[in-house]
Amino acid sequence: MGKGLRAVRTARGWSQERLIFEIERYARQHMLNVASSASLKTYVSEWENGRRAITERYAVILRPLLGVTDAELGGEPARSVPQPADGYEDLLGRIDSARSISDSMVGTFMDQTELLRTMDRQMGASGLVDQMSGHLTRMEDALTFAVLPGTRRPIATALAGAATLAAWQALDAGSVERAWRHYELAKRAAQDADAPQYLAHAMGEQAYVLGDAGRPEMAVELIRDAQRTHAERQSPRLRAWLSAAEAELCAAAGMHDDARHALDRAAAALPEGAHARDSDMLSIFLNADHLARWRGNVLALLGDSSAMGDLYASLQTTDPTFVRAKAGLHSDLTQAHLARGEFDEARSNLQQARLLANRTGSVRHRRRVELLTGRL
Repeated sequence: MGKGLRAVRTARGWSQERLIFEIERYARQHMLNVASSASLKTYVSEWENGRRAITERYAVILRPLLGVTDAELGGEPARSVPQPADGYEDLLGRIDSARSISDSMVGTFMDQTELLRTMDRQMGASGLVDQMSGHLTRMEDALTFAVLPGTRRPIATALAGAATLAAWQALDAGSVERAWRHYELAKRAAQDADAPQYLAHAMGEQAYVLGDAGRPEMAVELIRDAQRTHAERQSPRLRAWLSAAEAELCAAAGMHDDARHALDRAAAALPEGAHARDSDMLSIFLNADHLARWRGNVLALLGDSSAMGDLYASLQTTDPTFVRAKAGLHSDLTQAHLARGEFDEARSNLQQARLLANRTGSVRHRRRVELLTGRL
């Protein structure tokens, strides 16, 4: 274990010295004992070269610090470990326990997902990896032993929403394979729940993985397929979200006219009013202010100077708890100023984007910041 640590560390842009500093700071904040700085320097070098195993004493620090799992620290793909059978009595006991899961328990699952979503929005995903992994495991276990549709569907719906959130967090932390696997889990759960709106949303977010991986045309195909997935059962706000996502992905693919048409469809589908949450899909936040920010992002990607008005207006109206979104907004402003040759303004916004990306530990936003830095 440890050969993946170097890749995780460098993806975050940290030197070995910075990692040691962060380990010591985390240990002080959580009243944990760690070795001296000199010893930690040796440990980090040996962990990354495979000469020393990362013990649980340090894994418990590295997981939330870097937003990764044990498998990712070890550079190994996540694998499902089959559980030994304990006979019919144990099996029936677990099935009976699953049957007794009440609506209030499913509500508790949903409440936990909402809490993790709020913490992620404000502080970033990296420190939540253990909590999210445990949350998904409990719901997967409940679903595995839930036999009848009346019991399975509510649990599967809750799992679909939680797995989609976990996938986006993994993508933000730079753990691409984990993100992809979580999206596949979300899609399977949505199909089990007969919840096509959750399926479409998971597909829509999964398209961003393809876009980030350098397959923009495939990403556009997937987001369009998501829009065709039981379109008659999608809420207006979800349809608007999917159209806005298509616009962004089309812009990244150089499909300028398609991007503008998708923005128009998003505006036409979005319900009026300041309310942002979708009553059918709590993971969807979208109102006119959010869409204006998204429109500014798309226009910035297209090199359209009119992006500036939308972006600066959004800077004034964005909910301060959407810290990661604000990092993206400053990156969009950087891009828009660069398109106009306004380098001082671009540098100022890029500095803010970098600070917010570092605050949330967002590898995805940091990668964009580094790309924009190369253009200054």
